[in-house]
Amino acid sequence: MLLPGTVQATATARAREFAFGDADFEALRVLVKQQTGINLSDSKRELVYGRVARRLRALGLRSFGEYRALLERGGAEEMVQFCNAITTNLTAFFRESHHFEFLSEHLKRLDRAGARRLRIWSAGCSSGEEPYSIAMTILETLQNYPRWDIRILATDLDSDVLEKAARGCYSVERVEGLGPRRRAQYLREVQTPSGPGFEVTPEVRSMVVFKQLNLMHQLPMKGPLDSIFCRNVVIYFDKDTQRELFTRMARLQRTDALLFLGHSESLFKVSEDYELLGKTIYRRN
Repeated sequence: MLLPGTVQATATARAREFAFGDADFEALRVLVKQQTGINLSDSKRELVYGRVARRLRALGLRSFGEYRALLERGGAEEMVQFCNAITTNLTAFFRESHHFEFLSEHLKRLDRAGARRLRIWSAGCSSGEEPYSIAMTILETLQNYPRWDIRILATDLDSDVLEKAARGCYSVERVEGLGPRRRAQYLREVQTPSGPGFEVTPEVRSMVVFKQLNLMHQLPMKGPLDSIFCRNVVIYFDKDTQRELFTRMARLQRTDALLFLGHSESLFKVSEDYELLGKTIYRRN
């Protein structure tokens, strides 16, 4: 007797260009966990097939077994491409706008206290909308910002999206959420290979430094960091991986520093180094 979904699964398997068995999926799933900390559930099987199959075609390989052997031989360049293929990049300018409103109020408090040093880390910055939104928030909040020592570090595992982020070019659709005032102030119209688009102004781009970083590796920054944006990143990690990561992040922050998580993420039973202020905004204890 066929179980529910068996007919569909069988049809999918027949339609595949490459054979993709349990051993292939399990081996790649283990490798993803080792390299990135991301846990791939069984429901991600078709996603893994679709994204890795593109690498097989690009390399002219005939099977997932050949691809696994290539990775096992220590192909560092292909390991980067593999991680790029698996990671998901979904972002937008001023996504979860209440975070930037809270950041603005925090900056005002620092300004009144006479602070002139600011360090913010965008962990998992994707194609750059988040760190550029942080830069815009700073420009809008701190009228005397040229007198500040400001650094925004933006990191991601995916080297391809980092290249796009550093260019700061976006389609018309990607900047619609900014509104006419911010578009006029922080963007310039340009012609891209795919049509009309916008480019972030040099003033905004100069505030952000983009670097590739695997969160499973040693964190190279020394701190102290005033704010960390780690949004929609740890949702893919298991609890032990989350605990270890936030322990390392906490060491980079002083008391009252801020941590912003994604809308579906929480530090409940993960970290006691932070207290919840509300709406996925945390403060270092």
